Amino acid sequence: MPYTFNTTGPSVPGQHYMLDPLARIDLPEVEYLIAQGKYFVLHAPRQTGKTTSLIALAKHLNARADYACVFCNVEAAQTARHDVARGVASVIASLASAAASQLGQAQLTLWRQELAASGEAPDKWLQLLLQRWAAVAGKPLVLLFDEIDALVGDTLVSVLRQLRGGYTERQMTPFPLSVILCGVRDVRDYRIHVGSGDIITGGSCFNIKAASLRLGNFTQDESQALWLQHTADTGQVFAAPVFARLWEDTRGQPWLVNALADECTWQDRAARDRCVTISLERYCAARERLIQSRATHLDQLTDKLREARVRRVMAPLLAGEALPGTIPEDDREYCIDLGLVARFDQQLQVANPIYREVIPRDLTSVLQDSLQGLAQQAWYLTPEGRLDVPQLLAAFQQFFREHAESWLERYAYKEAGPQLLMQAFLQRIVNGGGRISREYGLGRRRTDLYIEWPLNKASGFNGPLQRVVIELKILRKTWEATVTDGLAQVADYADKCAADEVHLVVFNRDPNISWNDKTIRQQVAFRDKVIDVWGA
Repeated sequence: MPYTFNTTGPSVPGQHYMLDPLARIDLPEVEYLIAQGKYFVLHAPRQTGKTTSLIALAKHLNARADYACVFCNVEAAQTARHDVARGVASVIASLASAAASQLGQAQLTLWRQELAASGEAPDKWLQLLLQRWAAVAGKPLVLLFDEIDALVGDTLVSVLRQLRGGYTERQMTPFPLSVILCGVRDVRDYRIHVGSGDIITGGSCFNIKAASLRLGNFTQDESQALWLQHTADTGQVFAAPVFARLWEDTRGQPWLVNALADECTWQDRAARDRCVTISLERYCAARERLIQSRATHLDQLTDKLREARVRRVMAPLLAGEALPGTIPEDDREYCIDLGLVARFDQQLQVANPIYREVIPRDLTSVLQDSLQGLAQQAWYLTPEGRLDVPQLLAAFQQFFREHAESWLERYAYKEAGPQLLMQAFLQRIVNGGGRISREYGLGRRRTDLYIEWPLNKASGFNGPLQRVVIELKILRKTWEATVTDGLAQVADYADKCAADEVHLVVFNRDPNISWNDKTIRQQVAFRDKVIDVWGA
């Protein structure tokens, strides 16, 4: 069977290209915590390799012969929610199955049946089972509970409290030596809605946590090394510039690194011929296909945007605003744990450029669908095949004037509403043959859009390009002061991108100003450029 890049589930040695999963965790730290009998947390965003690392850790510990280690996925108990009996029974069933398959210890199945018939309360079943198992295991037990934060409500509270109860009684009653809870979030971020209507935090249920370890992204060297396994295996070559762009686009997010490799080497059918070099242009086309694919990973990510605590963090970032000091630190850490944002130079930013593309497209998908007819008309092209950007922006001014109020009312992300409307409008057009890149000028109250439009259909992005920079700003000060700031910012960005055309769009959200006074177009000579300034 040929090796493949894995985009679904745990990676399998001998089947998938993969990095050493034990090298991705701090193995000496993990072994130290286990030897000390600690209970701790390993967490990371979805599809970053947590399960792969846990499975490898279980095999590693069992090979040492001084522990009996079991890896157990408890996600099946998620649907039980507040039904503690059903939820705990599901956790125990998963544990019994894991013990039988991984250690050859089938007695847990019998014990769980006895517990169910014993009359003991379900919120004691797990603790009693683990005490009985630890007493006869012959070796110190180490349990790795994967997807623990998939549990919901009273079931999660019961499981955490039973683990804590057994831990605190270990001096008198046998219990597992070490337990690792693994999920997307740190246990401190569990906000558990219990059946009574109260909210209980994970920290209060599991205050025995000794450490919280986070599985990080690949490094730049690791990302390249993973891709080069394919070259060593098949002989297919990646052009050197691809690796720098891969790092810039993904920042080592493991699923993205694997998914882009799969797009480049398999979903691109021509590239299945391993004599075809993966050029930068082939890479960029694969990147765009991935963004448009609405893959499960990306859908799961953007689904979190609907949560209020995520919106409090993401809305200012999408508007180019500095994060208000009123946003709780827990909310910021939660968004980091989800993988939506990361700290760069002591500042929170959207985690990588691909997410910067996916998030606004997701938030405006309904609007983009409603604008579908725009992309089927030639009105936005000049006879030479160039984008008529002034005509596009004039059309947007009219669209914004007619529809802004109704559309902005639909957005949960009202702070970034005008910018998102503009991006949706342009995305529907540019998807017809060009591409848009986005940057957020954090703390500088701006969003920068960079449009590349091929001028020769035959050569595509390898040939001559029309390069356009559009900066979006919200009017916070006077018109003159906002434009003065914006001209300097957009001119700098245009120099960075080597853009031919430069536009500055200023949104005035003052309801007391008439649309006639807001709808402005000026041309301003600034430095060596002529910049079109638009008001909306």
